[in-house]
Amino acid sequence: MTPENKPFRLALLQMEAVGGDIEANLRAIQAAAVEAVGAGAACLLAPELALTGYGAGETIRATAKPADGKHVERLQTIVAETGIAIVAGFAEAADGVVYNSAVAVTPDGGRHVYRKMHLYGDYEKSLFHPGDTAPPVFRIGGLKAGMVICYDVEFPEMVRHLATSGADLVLVPTALPVCDHAAFIARSIVPVRAFENQVFVAYANHAGRDDAFTYAGLSGIAAPDGSDLARASETAAGVLIADIDPAAFAVIRASNPYLTDRRLGFSAAPGRT
Repeated sequence: MTPENKPFRLALLQMEAVGGDIEANLRAIQAAAVEAVGAGAACLLAPELALTGYGAGETIRATAKPADGKHVERLQTIVAETGIAIVAGFAEAADGVVYNSAVAVTPDGGRHVYRKMHLYGDYEKSLFHPGDTAPPVFRIGGLKAGMVICYDVEFPEMVRHLATSGADLVLVPTALPVCDHAAFIARSIVPVRAFENQVFVAYANHAGRDDAFTYAGLSGIAAPDGSDLARASETAAGVLIADIDPAAFAVIRASNPYLTDRRLGFSAAPGRT
């Protein structure tokens, strides 16, 4: 079995963040990392803006730090102490603005940052500047992985970009509030992204509520056949564990070769006269 095909154990944190309390949230991530290592996981995925809490408002901007600043350094310390890779959302100060970003920190010292391109609603647009760089593909253990953030995953092009760039696993820190379509996004759109791109998609949401939002929970890990490998409840915080094994889905990938069969550059149908 090649390194790319070896099973990879992933942990996902459905988190009840404390709005504006970065120290408390880092402690929660550290505790989840210790739990995940005890379960044999190689990577822990935490939600969107996990370090500040999503609903902390202007506190997010006031406490934003660069990607090489002390907040990411604290994550690097946790990674060094536990030996597990961590992917988490944070507020990134750069270029005189603040980005809604995610960072992947790996035990070999790697650090990969992605800035959310699709900001959702007036709340996010009042706080953040949109990113303008496509998400990178990088290695975590034997897998190729990429990141998008929350609303990004609802745009098919984002996951398709990562899949065509070689990603096996798409990591999605999210902050999905309770709304009339929240369950549809978590239970249907995310698994469809996995199925139509023949990749694994992990979706880590918040739980509980803060001063601004009540969260929908329903974090999950979807397989290339669209099935759930793990699914959280709508309310409880906690750590989910699943094995990501590309070899186990070789048959479904062969029977649904969307990436190799797709045709590009087609012309529009002629109009009626």
